[in-house]
Amino acid sequence: MTGTTPPLVTTTRGPVRGERRADGSCRFLGIPYAQPPVGPLRFAAPVPPEPWTEPLDATAYGPTAQRRPFADVTTIPEPSIPGDGVLNLNVFTPAPDADAALPVLVWIHGGGYVAGSAASPWYDGAAFNRDGVVLVSLGYRLGIEGFLHLDDAPDNRGVRDWIAALEWVRDNIARFGGDPAKVTIAGQSAGGGAVQTLLAVPSARDLFRGAISVSGAVMRPDGPEVARAVARLFTARTGLPATAAALRDLGDDEILALQDRLGEPGPDRDREGLPPLLSLVPFADGELIPEPVLDALTTGGAGAGVPLMLGFTAHEFNMMPTPTAGPDGEPVPLPLLLGGFGLDEVRAGAFSTAYADADPAGLFGQALTDATFRAPSLAVADARAERGEPTWLYQFDWTSPVNGQSFHCLDLPYAFDLLDAEGVTAAAGDNPPQDLADAVHRAWVSFVSERNPGEQWPAYTSTGRATMLWNATPEVAEDPLKGVREIWLG
Repeated sequence: MTGTTPPLVTTTRGPVRGERRADGSCRFLGIPYAQPPVGPLRFAAPVPPEPWTEPLDATAYGPTAQRRPFADVTTIPEPSIPGDGVLNLNVFTPAPDADAALPVLVWIHGGGYVAGSAASPWYDGAAFNRDGVVLVSLGYRLGIEGFLHLDDAPDNRGVRDWIAALEWVRDNIARFGGDPAKVTIAGQSAGGGAVQTLLAVPSARDLFRGAISVSGAVMRPDGPEVARAVARLFTARTGLPATAAALRDLGDDEILALQDRLGEPGPDRDREGLPPLLSLVPFADGELIPEPVLDALTTGGAGAGVPLMLGFTAHEFNMMPTPTAGPDGEPVPLPLLLGGFGLDEVRAGAFSTAYADADPAGLFGQALTDATFRAPSLAVADARAERGEPTWLYQFDWTSPVNGQSFHCLDLPYAFDLLDAEGVTAAAGDNPPQDLADAVHRAWVSFVSERNPGEQWPAYTSTGRATMLWNATPEVAEDPLKGVREIWLG
């Protein structure tokens, strides 16, 4: 397969014909790894595709589970593509050579577990292919279909989709030039939470050798009682039983309308003790996910022996406005908000002191950033360091000239080395630093290929706590997040 001849690869289910790009690399888009989740399969565990014999056209992205974006305006361009076969994946490869045995990066998109799209131009694998890495991006069921507890359906269907896609990679990636023994999983936001979740899933343990969690979000509290509380709230608000039988024949718009009602704030949510941000998320069901993910990673020893690179941006959600209340819409007092995040009076005071020079309007967003991303990831890094597990921690510090912050998703075009992709200048300005993209991307390639990000970035240990600070001039600092630990982790 040379020149302009379309590449043809025979998978375990049938042949797929992809596209050869101008640089010689190839991409295969929309390959089904499971049957379309419709009809009886809508809320079932993923089922392998029916075999086919004629070459499948894999030159266009397949359907997405996302039927609408997470918000009217999102940082990442996230196309919604109609169709039933949402359980598909994309393979970007330097060459579909079965003897190449190249390292593989499997990408799980974010979107709060209710949105997101593997078809984003920010997830193109061109730069990874250039540097000898095969990239796979996958779609999975979202929202109600992926994560609502139903009495007559398996739990964590979205998690089961991730596992099914990884099993497809294990069984097929060698035909595309990848080595199934050299798979690293990675994802951002909900996708970073997916990575942490998969580290806590015993049945996924042999499907990857490394993990990268980018701004990983794992909701707390987490357990079957929380999932049942979400199901009760769903029924109370919609009048429908939380069962596959009741929901199976509803249209997409109907499902989304029900999802909106479930996500609304209200005293009934508070009475059930539900997480303040997201309800439709992976949860410890006692079977597929034996225990809460953060417990598994911090005290349970999950992910033992798996190198982990994890981190966050400095100002993930700092742009979030302070909540208001009362008839005049007055901002809720900061101490009350900090109490809602679990800080007692002493720690709330320490937080206010630590950010005394910050804009008061941004303190709620900073607390949300710390509580959701920085403190939990730091807890995971600290616990792994105590156990001697190979861990690398970073903070992306480079601030965009667009708003003067290092915000959620800003780091992704640097990791993928795609500063010329659609939508990047809107997020990062007209002249995002290519040298920074070179450095971040090089560390990723090294981690996927060699299981460490390179000698310029020491591992995070309980005595060193070396942390990479990604800025125009990247540097490694000694425990720069000490203040976050003292306030949020004690």
